[in-house]
Amino acid sequence: MTEIIDGKALAQKIQTNLADKVKQMKERYGIVPGLVVILVGDNPASQVYVRNKERSASKAGFKSETVRLSDATSEEELIAIIEKYNQDSSIHGILVQLPLPSHINDKRILLAIDPKKDVDGFHPVNTGHLWNGRPQMVPCTPAGIMEILRAYQVDLEGKHAVIIGRSNIVGKPMAQLLLDKNATVTLTHSRTKNLSEITKSADVLIVAIGQGNFVTKELVKDGAVVIDVGMNRDKNGKLIGDVKFDEVAEAASLITPVPGGVGPMTITMLLEQTYQAALRSVTK
Repeated sequence: MTEIIDGKALAQKIQTNLADKVKQMKERYGIVPGLVVILVGDNPASQVYVRNKERSASKAGFKSETVRLSDATSEEELIAIIEKYNQDSSIHGILVQLPLPSHINDKRILLAIDPKKDVDGFHPVNTGHLWNGRPQMVPCTPAGIMEILRAYQVDLEGKHAVIIGRSNIVGKPMAQLLLDKNATVTLTHSRTKNLSEITKSADVLIVAIGQGNFVTKELVKDGAVVIDVGMNRDKNGKLIGDVKFDEVAEAASLITPVPGGVGPMTITMLLEQTYQAALRSVTK
């Protein structure tokens, strides 16, 4: 029988535990984790995402700041703001919300963040730690997926994990995290030939391509664990994933819904990594 993964309930459980850890940190060390989110422009999706981050950070007892900047903000101005927070000992996590306006080089911006405060895990230093098997700051969506798999007791050792999508945000870091758990990993993409043959062999299938309802039942092995990272709108404006949920759920043993699956865990891991950064600042 198919089990639907409740990412929202898992996120709430972790955040409740995190709030307790924040209280203990304040009592023992006299600090609270500090997170700053920098938002440039007025992208509607980014605005919603940032508000959710603010709400979750506040509930967990974090020091939370949001810097809202206009589209006209220059690259140099943004770097100066980042540098200010790099030097601020009360801030342990810095997140620059993507996408940025076209006149700003996002690679240069990500490089400007202190790797110790890079809670999105995109700095090359943190990417290097990940690929060396010593992860510190990890992209939050893959980290959240690994937490889901752990919570639902999915045994990865020796299993075939297939990822559809090779982005630096999800696909590539996801592959390394699965390798660290001794899964056999296949990373597929738009140039992959015979995709259905590969996905039909997957014990764990992770889909992150941004194409609504792309994965149908014909692409999924019976009993597979299916993780849907997609966030798309159909022609009626309804939020859907990359997986055709109702159809694929008939074959899968475990499956994430959209919404309520991976999304809540992404914000949760952002908070968890900020907490861990704060802890490292006083224990190293």
